[in-house]
Amino acid sequence: MAPSIGVPSKRPLEETLVKSPTINGSAHQDNAHQQSKTRQRRSKTKLVPQALMQALFSESVAAKLWNVAQKALGSVEPPTLYPEYTDKEYFQYIYRKLDFWTSGFFPGSLYLLLERQMRFSWPAKSGAKPHPLQLQHLCQWWTVNLHQNATIKNTHDLGFMIAPWAMKAWSLHRDSQAYSSLVLAAHSLASRFDARVQSLRSWDVCYTKRYSYDDPSKEFLVIIDNMLNLDILFWAAKHTGDTSLREIAIAHAKTSQKHHIRPDNTTYHVVNFEVETGFPKSKFTNQGFNDESCWARGQSWGILGFMQTYGWTQDPSFLTTARKLADFFISKLPEDNVPYWDFDAPMNEGSPRDTSAAMVACCGLVLLYKALKDTEESIAAQQYLDTALRIVSGVVTNYMTPSTPQFNVDTSASTVPTYPENLSKQQQQPGILTVTSENSQRGFAKGGSASNCPDTILTGATINNYEFAPRRWSDHGLVYADYYFMLLGNMLLEMGLVDVNDLDS
Repeated sequence: MAPSIGVPSKRPLEETLVKSPTINGSAHQDNAHQQSKTRQRRSKTKLVPQALMQALFSESVAAKLWNVAQKALGSVEPPTLYPEYTDKEYFQYIYRKLDFWTSGFFPGSLYLLLERQMRFSWPAKSGAKPHPLQLQHLCQWWTVNLHQNATIKNTHDLGFMIAPWAMKAWSLHRDSQAYSSLVLAAHSLASRFDARVQSLRSWDVCYTKRYSYDDPSKEFLVIIDNMLNLDILFWAAKHTGDTSLREIAIAHAKTSQKHHIRPDNTTYHVVNFEVETGFPKSKFTNQGFNDESCWARGQSWGILGFMQTYGWTQDPSFLTTARKLADFFISKLPEDNVPYWDFDAPMNEGSPRDTSAAMVACCGLVLLYKALKDTEESIAAQQYLDTALRIVSGVVTNYMTPSTPQFNVDTSASTVPTYPENLSKQQQQPGILTVTSENSQRGFAKGGSASNCPDTILTGATINNYEFAPRRWSDHGLVYADYYFMLLGNMLLEMGLVDVNDLDS
């Protein structure tokens, strides 16, 4: 039976786009107060180097997202296939069906781009950029078919599939359908909780060339990745008052805290529990180097997942766990600060890195900074922030996809074929928004979208390099590497660590 969902009133788009004027206040006092706030903000933004800000918020980042997204508008129906990873040569996306676990990340990136425009007045160096209403339409176009995923009960990945876009749709627009999907997805996820194990089941089955688990009545598989799906349970509990969802999330986090974390503060990828007793039967990897190694993305899922859980609960044990995982992660970073795919795998010039692990970890480190900066641990907080910035600096220096596409207004094209007589040029339509590149070596088209433009912002990701995996992927673009790259930028904006006024416009 579906839960009863009460949806608060919808917020008009105009309210989020237009700031109300000051009422009954002294203009002089307002101006002085604003100048004080600006000085405080500027002092914070000095923490983020200018060159790094330019990379995080470059126009090419937005142009690459837009270039992929707007192609779907040519279809007679909204998308049913969603980007996952790219080929190695031209960085063009390989797509998956809408019920695949990564389907929510690309729309999530679009919503993060929309949030930048609506909340932070993101500038475009060329002076051209999508109108917020265009972005809003693209966001809706890319998510209209994803709401149905909220009722799926055969996966633990509902947080990944729904939260990245639906939480923003709610916070920016008070989208009632997004609200309903978030609540439904939380209840679908909660249906996978087993009180005997005190955990949410992750995979029902699991296959590699080395092992096979295909009987859910005997196996209860839980992966460290699942920590990131707890966010949707906490969110729904807060917004509906259903405390059982919160209790399930906390129980799962405590179980992973107990059984996924090794004494040396590394993480197991998979724990298989005995269903009847709730005791662990075995611990192993599905994507790392070996069963006892530390898979980098698994470690980063743990850092961010426990920090998100701490944010909802303020339980200091989750903060402590996140710090221990983060300290180990940091201790294993190479000279360029971009992690290898597994911290125990052979490391040489050709060893795969994982930019997705890097970006997930950066988001967790920034949350550590946020949690500690106003405490007696402020020095440690600054170190976590500095490390996050070093990691992302290494990523943007070495693993951003080639080319710098930009938005352009094609004045030779117009939506109005014939203008009225004596209409001034200022009153004519400005032209068509296109994506072009000034220095392309791969033949960018000059109309509508850029052909052969890399689809992803980053490369250097590794989905799975496990020796016995059914298929191995490394050194490619990956949709959730880009999502967490975008999320990190918005987190820095939200915390006042970056000011759009400091960016070149």
